[in-house]
Amino acid sequence: MMELMDESADPCVDFERFACGSYLDKTIIPDDRTSADLWYVIEDDLKQKIRKILGENITDDDTEATKIMKTYYNTCMNIDRIEERGLVPLHEVLAQLGGWPVVEGDQWLPSNYHWTHNLYDNKKLGYSFNILFGLSVFNDLKNSSWRIISVDEPSLGIPAREYLLKPFNDSNVQAYYKYQIGMAILLGADRKRAERELKEAIEFETEIAKITLPPAERRNYTKMYNKITLHDLQLHAPEIPWYEYINTMLSPFVSITTAEPIAVYATDFLKKMGKLISKTPKRTLANYIIWHAVKSSVSSLNQAALDLKLEYNKNLRGLKKEMPRWEKCVQRVTYSRLNIAIGASYVNKYFKKDAKYAADEMVMYIQEAFNDILHNVEWMDEGTRQRALNKSDSIYKSIAYPPEILDESNIREYYDGLMFTKGDFLQQNRNLTKFVVHSIFKELRDKVKKRDWKKYGMAAIVNAYYDPLSNAIIFPAGILQGHLFDAERPMYQNFGGIGLVIGHEITHGFDDTGKQFDANGDLFNWWEKDTEIKYLEKSNCIIAQYGNFTVPEVGLNLNGKLTLGENIADNGGIKEAYYGYKKWIKDHGAEHLLPGLPYTSSQLFWISAGNVWCGKTRPETLKEYLVAGRHSPYRFRIMGPMMNSEEFARDFNCPVGSPMNPKDKCEVW
Repeated sequence: MMELMDESADPCVDFERFACGSYLDKTIIPDDRTSADLWYVIEDDLKQKIRKILGENITDDDTEATKIMKTYYNTCMNIDRIEERGLVPLHEVLAQLGGWPVVEGDQWLPSNYHWTHNLYDNKKLGYSFNILFGLSVFNDLKNSSWRIISVDEPSLGIPAREYLLKPFNDSNVQAYYKYQIGMAILLGADRKRAERELKEAIEFETEIAKITLPPAERRNYTKMYNKITLHDLQLHAPEIPWYEYINTMLSPFVSITTAEPIAVYATDFLKKMGKLISKTPKRTLANYIIWHAVKSSVSSLNQAALDLKLEYNKNLRGLKKEMPRWEKCVQRVTYSRLNIAIGASYVNKYFKKDAKYAADEMVMYIQEAFNDILHNVEWMDEGTRQRALNKSDSIYKSIAYPPEILDESNIREYYDGLMFTKGDFLQQNRNLTKFVVHSIFKELRDKVKKRDWKKYGMAAIVNAYYDPLSNAIIFPAGILQGHLFDAERPMYQNFGGIGLVIGHEITHGFDDTGKQFDANGDLFNWWEKDTEIKYLEKSNCIIAQYGNFTVPEVGLNLNGKLTLGENIADNGGIKEAYYGYKKWIKDHGAEHLLPGLPYTSSQLFWISAGNVWCGKTRPETLKEYLVAGRHSPYRFRIMGPMMNSEEFARDFNCPVGSPMNPKDKCEVW
């Protein structure tokens, strides 16, 4: 703690400096990262453990799932094989897609092309088909125990739509453009043709970006949700052959009629997209769609392709070099559908089971603190209050891991049908994508199991989250360590660490999006009108407050609307953790203080909470966060909630009007 702090700073003036000043002074962001924080310490330790698991030789005693993930890792690590194959795996794919026009030149004939067939082939070959619009099978938000076909906006090829709304000569747009040109030339395209045709592709993507909604406007699910029949969808966007398209994509698992209900989340977009497709030349459509396949292939290819991606990330995010190969390959296993297999291995080999019980106890205290808040907020009517308490009491808690992942037969059944053999890394990634898509599509007619262990089996990740559709908080085993949690240390540190995260996730059930879902996980307005108006007034205070925070490194303000949900969760979470700790003290008694530090247990709680977000970010990445990120930058995750806390001001004796104790505060929970 002392190594992180700058005790010469006044905690009532700049608490980030007080809690993290020494860390900020001495920390240099590694060249292969866009930021540095204490979470990376946890992740680095976890990655090394996963590396040991994956690096062991495959034996006959290994389970099938273990053999699969080791084979995948070994193929990823086989750089000699990847370099030997070069771009051949991608050339083979492009041939099956009918060729990339920018590479084929005059040999590519538009008479043989239709964009729907291109997307059908993408799915068959293990690539994304959500390029012109999104198609998936997902819980019906208003009846979340059942699934429904969902249609939405697509994913763009660049992290934020706002980048494409800038002039073509903007540095980020130019970096994206040069990336495309570089890959086309690497695959054999003529430079002048590549410059001309890929500019047209970016102009087309810009038109798509213009008709998508800003992320901040996509937070109101009640407004976006629109359930119509396939017949009505066809009338709404007639340029798209919806019946043929959806049936082809769902084949061979499901077939539908024109009476099939469809959940549409982008009605205005689809109408405009249909018209945009119909007026866009086939060559431009093909260049754009196939670019997405090329882009998603790069990470599986040789160093020449990786160098182009690195150059792009240097411009966009300030990255200076690639992370080590082993780390890349560990990450690919951890954040793919193989995460359940590696999660089971990690828990069996490394996780300390007593951490699960200690975390369970903390969740109980923090949830009680949140329920106390619900009982005492004056602006809430009694009917809404009781429904809120019911929702809080109904929250499902998945701590560390579901016991089912320790049963090898469950893991074997989960990965049934997924096969990896020694071969091209690109082929293995395509197989994995096909496995995921087929797993999703074939479940369309199945009832949703809200407490299905497979939803919570990702034990080996450093993350936590709230799932509004099952009203659940999930804390994987990988996060229960490091500066966040240690069952052997004082509980004011644990409540200030992982306790803050626990409160954060509970509060997500009652943030601006979570509040739209009821205790069962259905999209339903359970708020009385007058209470909802008061909630919105309190939310607007948070929006304005955070929207006035300026990031001096880049001279930009936060987007208070886009970050609202996370800011509400940060503010509510720290308050719940604080009062959860006070409850713990009543039951267990006061704790010993830390030798060498002249602080009370309450002050040590706040310092530990500040330590959670000690971190630095590259300016280029900060810009991306401010444009497209849902979280506030590190500094404001410390400063905002503490500036709004009467308890913080009292514990540090901050005068009213001091920077950390402003007279006007914002509070939702």
